[in-house]
Amino acid sequence: MRYGYGYFEEDKLGKVADTGLWRRVVSYSVPYWKRLVSAILLSFAVIGASLALPYMVRLGIDQYITNTSLETSARIGGLSMLAGTFVGVILCGFLANFLQVVILEWSGQNIMHEMRQQLFGHVLGLDLSFFNNNPSGKLVTRLTNDIQNMHEMFTSVIVTLFNDFMKLLAILIILLWMNWRLALVLSLLVPLITANTLWFSRLARDAFRAIRTRLARINSFLQEALAGISVLQIFMRQEDTLHRFTELSNGYLQKNLYQIRIFSIFMPAIDLFSSIATASIIWYGGGQIIQEQMSLGELAAFLAYMRLFFQPIRDLSQKYSIVQSAMASAERIFQLLDTLPASSPVRMIPGQPEMKGDVSFHHVHFAYDTEQVLSDLSFHVAPGKTLAIVGATGSGKSTIVNLLEKFYEPDSGQIYIDGQEISTLNSQWLRERLGLVMQDVFIVPATVRENILLDKKRGEGELEVIIDKAQLAGVVANLPEGLETRIGEGGVELSSGQKQLLAFARVLARNPRVLILDEATSSVDSVTEILIDRAIASTLANRTGIVIAHRLSTIRRADHILVMDNGRIVEQGNHQSLLDQDGIYRRLLSLQANHSDLLPNLASQVMDPNR
Repeated sequence: MRYGYGYFEEDKLGKVADTGLWRRVVSYSVPYWKRLVSAILLSFAVIGASLALPYMVRLGIDQYITNTSLETSARIGGLSMLAGTFVGVILCGFLANFLQVVILEWSGQNIMHEMRQQLFGHVLGLDLSFFNNNPSGKLVTRLTNDIQNMHEMFTSVIVTLFNDFMKLLAILIILLWMNWRLALVLSLLVPLITANTLWFSRLARDAFRAIRTRLARINSFLQEALAGISVLQIFMRQEDTLHRFTELSNGYLQKNLYQIRIFSIFMPAIDLFSSIATASIIWYGGGQIIQEQMSLGELAAFLAYMRLFFQPIRDLSQKYSIVQSAMASAERIFQLLDTLPASSPVRMIPGQPEMKGDVSFHHVHFAYDTEQVLSDLSFHVAPGKTLAIVGATGSGKSTIVNLLEKFYEPDSGQIYIDGQEISTLNSQWLRERLGLVMQDVFIVPATVRENILLDKKRGEGELEVIIDKAQLAGVVANLPEGLETRIGEGGVELSSGQKQLLAFARVLARNPRVLILDEATSSVDSVTEILIDRAIASTLANRTGIVIAHRLSTIRRADHILVMDNGRIVEQGNHQSLLDQDGIYRRLLSLQANHSDLLPNLASQVMDPNR
């Protein structure tokens, strides 16, 4: 576990241009354009209802309340009719707003669903090197927090921005029509509001980007800490881990407080401008009324429209914060979507001949970043033969598997299967025909049957044969519900040896042409190793095999053995010829015979030719 909470840089992939970012965000809403257009059309009803109310107030004051030329009954009747119309307009606005919210929520949820599926599908196709450089907690943040952070962007912000801009434009037109002098007083504040908003937007974008970065670091740290909780408790690292988490959490807190400070200046500034505008209009409009150049109803309507004018500005500022947060998340989502595998995907060729299992490495060089792992590696495995690879930890054995599975591309040299360079082969086609059994077996939280078959279809008879060959029959018989027993998280826990046997059954269900065993017996007891040896014999029959192991007993039957050190082949031959050489292989075998339990720790010492 890394526990290096500063170990990845959030902007490593580069930033996406704002214009391109907006275009890509909006592109997700294109399939729902009919519903979004209907939501926009409903906006006119919502805006119309809100703008009609102040005008009706003006009519009520000027024509009925202050109009003494009408009889009292006529004034009361007119007010009653106006009040009924007022309520009707409010109900129409409520219904239009309700329908708009339903349409936008439905569209937003579907857009989020599709985006989440696309992003996860893209992540599944990335190279193994990408996952080595990006903590899983960071990727979880992309798929959960960042996707959800864009939800309100699609459900309300896009249409709300349209509503607010249309409302502002309509209010300005109405104010100019009612009294251009008062409208001019109000317009003097527009440059101040614009400057304040531009200042806020620049700071808010940086603040939200920093918040998303800190949150991703917290999620990454939590994921690693909880995954290794047993190690933390064994080595009494709880206090140190809590201290590191406190530092991370404090950094996240400080970024949130910085964002709050920005809002604490911007929002009161908008309220200040609103108060100044109200005072100016009361002062100027009151003078106009005293001079009988304006009616009381006109001033009341003007004040109501002015409040409506500042309401969209407040909404825009709040929605802008959502936009900035969403765009910061969108930036990271599209960074991830723009991350491509190191090698271009090869198209599946219809009618591709079945793999025979001829494997060759020709002068292969490979390095992880700057650390050289394989140097000028060449070997050949004929179809149906078994190659064993031994060597100290770090000698490059598992790297051979990663290259053969196309998890990585060699820096130079060629790898061939059946005479075809694997860079020209489709990865899916290749991996379906390569069976890999590793030391750490991934268990799907499902039944034993589902863990064996995965996506394969096999009859009951075939499944029984597979279970027998994999030496898994005894394990299944002792499970409470047999093949239907749920294992993994929330179910029955299998031992390391039982998981290895399950892995062999899983490989047999795929019936691969090449079987690769990567440290498959390095952590099991002697009894289970006997069962695994039988499973290996069954699975290697009539298949090309590549066996990597610390325990030399598992590779004695190999047709050819490679002894590796520092990424190079230092010895090779069959078991007897390597014993006759009296070299590293013989010393490894002697060490295991005397200290079998110490082999993994002492192997690197034996590889030293000076010993």
